Parts: sequence; structure tokens; C-alpha cells
Amino acid sequence: MTSLLGVKVIDLSRVLGGPFCTQLLADHGATVIKVEPPQGDETRGWGPPFEGPTASYFLGVNRNKLGMALNLGQPNAREILLDLLAQADVLVENFKPGTMEKWGLGFEVLKEKFPALIHCRVSGFGATGPLGGLPGYDAVAQAMSGLMSVNGEAGAGPLRMGVPVIDIVTGMNAAIAILLALYERNHSGCGQFVEATLYDSGISLMHPHLPNYFLSGKSSGRTGNAHPNICPYDLFPTAGDSIFLAIGNDNQFVKFANMLGAAWLSEDQRFLTNSRRLEHRGELRHEIESLLSDQDGESLAQSLMNAGVPCGAVADTKKVANHPHTDHRKMIVDIGDYKGTGSPVKLSRTAATYTKPPPKFAEHAREILQGLGCEEEKIAQLIESGAVPMSMSGVNSGNT
Repeated sequence: MTSLLGVKVIDLSRVLGGPFCTQLLADHGATVIKVEPPQGDETRGWGPPFEGPTASYFLGVNRNKLGMALNLGQPNAREILLDLLAQADVLVENFKPGTMEKWGLGFEVLKEKFPALIHCRVSGFGATGPLGGLPGYDAVAQAMSGLMSVNGEAGAGPLRMGVPVIDIVTGMNAAIAILLALYERNHSGCGQFVEATLYDSGISLMHPHLPNYFLSGKSSGRTGNAHPNICPYDLFPTAGDSIFLAIGNDNQFVKFANMLGAAWLSEDQRFLTNSRRLEHRGELRHEIESLLSDQDGESLAQSLMNAGVPCGAVADTKKVANHPHTDHRKMIVDIGDYKGTGSPVKLSRTAATYTKPPPKFAEHAREILQGLGCEEEKIAQLIESGAVPMSMSGVNSGNT
């Protein structure tokens, strides 16, 4: 048994935010049909590395889905989509706002045809307002939401975060919105339009910088790895791997000092409280660097954590993938030759399940059309006309 057994999702989304959302739903039991444009999801080409013709980027967020393609510029392809939606609970799309309306498939039209359908749109900025309808990508949203302004070393320029954090959080927010709407539908019987935008998601991540601004009226600057409100909360060199200390209260600071045989550090008037430590941040850093200069970072971090002091050694991708706790938490998925990142959502009775590797382009088109009751003659006509492409063509337009 899975949590979303019986929920059917039509996924028109591409790139990352939408596919991340639908993979999360698929991992927990939803039937997800990924419908690509004739050019395919552009991330199929975002490599190397590649597995055959498909880039790792696509493979990372499209497992557990059935795959087909539709050329929605053609009326008979739009009819197939409507047939799919007649059996569906959720539609997820990340077209540029106005695209679905241009095709006669906007929410107002779909609401009349399918009143219980939940229509989820992932977009850059939403459809209205000063930025409404503009295209959005993760790095652009990092810049415009303020995240780049607080990321980077003090005195250096703004810096993009090394992972597409806004895309991923937007995908999570989209999944939350869908689940909220499904729950509400149990009471009302009605679907609704739900939305997650990169801009909103980026702003929601600006903690504590926005709360700090609301009280102080001052914009946050870049502090590198240091925290604007907590000290010591920073990256420190050791004789081995660098470690990150995340000491959130005075008791942890006392434990830290004692573990290093430097009880005097926590008794120093400059460092007695968090606010005093922030006031004397530079002096404290100097003392800590001196104490750590002959320590092995990885073993020290483990000892500190065992003592209740939050601390971790910096690990690269290979170390993370091969860490025994990564395996224990079931964060690596193997399906035949496919290897991917596991679901971060854990449920005790209805755990995530992994049954299908990411689909090849249009891999399940015939199966899906047969499930709609299409006879072989009609399937052949749809393929021949290009309404249901069976192989990728051209360069993706990137209409996000």
C-alpha cells in the first residue's frame, strides 16, 4: 500500500521544479503520466554524463513515470490530453502563463469540463503583477529573490548557490499545494487551481534575512559561511577536513570548549553569550582556529556530534553517496541499471516505492493510448500525423 494509490497525475512539466514535484508524488504511489513536447524535455540533453541518449539531469527527477509525447499545437493531440484529464486527479504544467489558455486549455475551461481536477502550475513569477508572465529559471530567481545577495564571502560579489535550490523548493511547494487541494477536495468534491512560483519560493527562503530587515530596516550583507544571528556558526579549517560548527546555544558552546580542553574559552567574558560572541566574532574565530589547527576534522566532528555539539566535516559528492548513513536512510535507489536519489519523505506504513526507471522518450505511448480505448487504426493515425511523436525532433523551445 502506498499513500497516493489511486491518484492519477498528468505531468506536462519539464526541467526541474515540476518534474521534482511529480517524482515525489510518483514515489509515494501516484500514477504519473509524463507528457513531453515533440522536442522532448530539454534536460534530456543537459549532459554529460549520459546514459545512452539521455542526460543524468533528466534521469534524476523522472523515475516512476509513464512517458509519452504530444504535439499540443495540433487539435487531435489536445483531444488526447482532454481524454487523459478525464481520468485524472491532477494536472501539473510549467508552461509560460498564457500558453494553456492559447490552446483553449486554461483553468477556466478545464474547470467546466473537469470540476474535480486540481490544476497545478509551476512558473517563474505567476501570471499577473509587475513580473507576471515573465520566464523564470533557478539562477534568475536566486538573483531576484535576494538569495544571491546574501550568498558569498564578505567583500566579494553575489554568488549563485551550487544547487538549484529554488527549483527544488518550488517543486516541494507544488507537491504540498497539490496534497492540500486533494485533502480539501475530500470535503468539497471540487478541484482548484494551485500555484508555486520560483519568485515566491525564493523569497520564502530568505530567513532570517527578511525578518532581520523587518526589525532593523537594513539589508543583510554577505558573511560567507558565517551566520548573521548565531556565533560560532561557521566553517573552520583543521589539520584534516574543514568542519562546520553550528553552535546554537550557550550550553553547546560550553560543551565544545570542554571537548577541546579549553574550558577557559566559555568562561571568557567576551564569549559568555551568543550576543557577546557575535560582538567579538573575529576574536573568537582566531581562538577556535588556533585550537583546531592540529585536529583531524572528520574524527573531531564525530566526537563533537556524539557529545551533542552540532558539527560536520565537509563531504564531497562521492563521500555522501557512499556514506553508510546514506544507505541506512535509503537515499540511494537502484532499479536495474538505474541509480538515483531516494525520496526524502519517510512514512512508517506507506513508504515510498521505486518500480520504474525514468521513461525513454514516448516509451509508453501505445500503452497509454490503448488505456484510453484507442484502436490500433487511430493510434497509427495519431503517430502518422505527428500528434503523438514517437521520436524527438528539433531543438526544444524552452517555453518555461
